[in-house]
Amino acid sequence: MASRPLFATARDGTSLFVQDWGTGKAVLLLAAWTFNSSVWGSQIVALNAKGYRCVAPDRRGHGRSDLPATGYDLDTLTNDVAAVIEQRDLRDLTVVAHSMGSIEAVNYLARHGSERVARLVLVAPTTPFIVQTEDNPDAVPRAMVDAQNAAIAQDFPKWMGENEAPFFMPDTPEATRAWIREMMLSVPLPVALACRKTISSADLRAAARAIDRPTLIVHGDKDASAPLELTGGKTARLIKGSRLAVYQGAPHALPLTHSARLMADLLAFMDS
Repeated sequence: MASRPLFATARDGTSLFVQDWGTGKAVLLLAAWTFNSSVWGSQIVALNAKGYRCVAPDRRGHGRSDLPATGYDLDTLTNDVAAVIEQRDLRDLTVVAHSMGSIEAVNYLARHGSERVARLVLVAPTTPFIVQTEDNPDAVPRAMVDAQNAAIAQDFPKWMGENEAPFFMPDTPEATRAWIREMMLSVPLPVALACRKTISSADLRAAARAIDRPTLIVHGDKDASAPLELTGGKTARLIKGSRLAVYQGAPHALPLTHSARLMADLLAFMDS
């Protein structure tokens, strides 16, 4: 097999690092806020062993991708995903998106269509719209979002420490926790805050209603970062024919804390 390029090029010239492993039907893996493609390592190895090709990009400003000053708005981030898909000529694609990755995935289908996508998996999504407005009353008050962002801006490591416990399971090893802390802190704070602004402003209710591909939504009922009823539950009701799998007692970091169960559900969904 010929070696594949390590980078894709965004419309504005930003270089996007891309892990691309294996052969067979392609799976695109989109990471959470302040995570990079390395978080998908266990899933990549497991999917490769089952005969799937795995493509996992680093979002701009994350991991080994370029660090531009701009482009952290939803449409630019979504166009970055499109650049990876088009430059790798990915088709009959399964898109697996965790947390922030869900808004990029859902917006991709709205902006670029579903021609290349066969199915969609949203893992602990932040869709469809997390901030409270007059027509979205059962959501997070804007003042609460602003307070969280102010705390992150003042002392990101302190905020992480205060919010870490419910993000993982009690038995999640310290080595795993330290790895994720280091990954998150490697993202420059202006980028992290710009991405949080994008998450909170993303109203994807209409985009979710328009999705015409088989969709699996996986969510923990103890998710403190994206509570089930505000996110995964609403998203499942908007996407016609979607299936919602609720993991009892599970937190937000499902690819880390529930990797084996997630892989079993993913393989069953892709084989169905």
